[in-house]
Amino acid sequence: MLRSKHYTKLLVVGLLGVLISACGSSDSSSESIDVYNTVTEVTGYLDSQFFIDGALSEAVTTQSCTLSNGSVTSCYKIVIAGKPADREVGPFCPPNISSDASEGGIWFDGSGEVYDIDGDFIVNLENLYGNGWQLYDELTGAVNVTDTQAACEAAARPNVDPAYQNYCVQCSLDYVNGGVSQTFLIPVSPEALSNPQNINSDIGVSLDGVVLAPAAPVDAILSNYTIAAFDDCGGHINPFEGYHYHASTGCSAREEQSDGHASLLGFALDGYGVFAMYDSTGFEETDLDECRGHEDASRGYHYHAASPGENMFIGCFHGAQGSISETP
Repeated sequence: MLRSKHYTKLLVVGLLGVLISACGSSDSSSESIDVYNTVTEVTGYLDSQFFIDGALSEAVTTQSCTLSNGSVTSCYKIVIAGKPADREVGPFCPPNISSDASEGGIWFDGSGEVYDIDGDFIVNLENLYGNGWQLYDELTGAVNVTDTQAACEAAARPNVDPAYQNYCVQCSLDYVNGGVSQTFLIPVSPEALSNPQNINSDIGVSLDGVVLAPAAPVDAILSNYTIAAFDDCGGHINPFEGYHYHASTGCSAREEQSDGHASLLGFALDGYGVFAMYDSTGFEETDLDECRGHEDASRGYHYHAASPGENMFIGCFHGAQGSISETP
């Protein structure tokens, strides 16, 4: 049930990592950078000019930071708005089993498939995942949807309130004051690790001001007979963390590359860029390492995002990571 209108062009899923090569004195703990007028070559370093208007809550600065390998270095301080700067989020859950794909979002569980969350999907959950699924009223066809803040909070937590099992879970940005702004410290000069590091936290930031999250905990979600619906852009809302992406589906902001290389979608916490899965001709790189990264002469080391059906962006961190909170 791959949604053809969105996935025939799955040429996106990733983020770039390019950092500004002309930062002046990187020893300054509060050096201000002009976010939109920096001129630099793409050399494998983060370049703040690619964030779209409204993605950042304040201008990028540099400050001292400690990376995950203990290295003390200089980091970019990037404060994201926490919601897409160029579009509204949703829809997520369909209202009725008669609803078509336009009234709901998508679902992926790591199996490689991407499903439209339409009425047919809701009706056929038992065929897909086994006995115990009933997300709709058999008399009216109405889908059980968490349509209040209390319901959202009860269903979106790890220990789902039993009253909200067999629900399609959706939340509103209104529950998190329109978005959750977060501060990321990303190294000015990426430091490769001798051994890649597993992902156990957020991956990085997108060009439209949204967190790139790790794999969605689909086993826990399904074990509670819930579907935590994603919108068509691969994101959803947690009442405590706000809106975040679990995959790149091609509709988030991206920076096209003049040489036809896959588009830049954002930056990972280790300073390397995350790019889309496919280049402008539909070609996927064949020499990616276990982290879904490789190197070229123009961009240095960088990642290419996985397909949405894999429920991931990248496989691991190639470099030492900054943090998702400002250091004192």
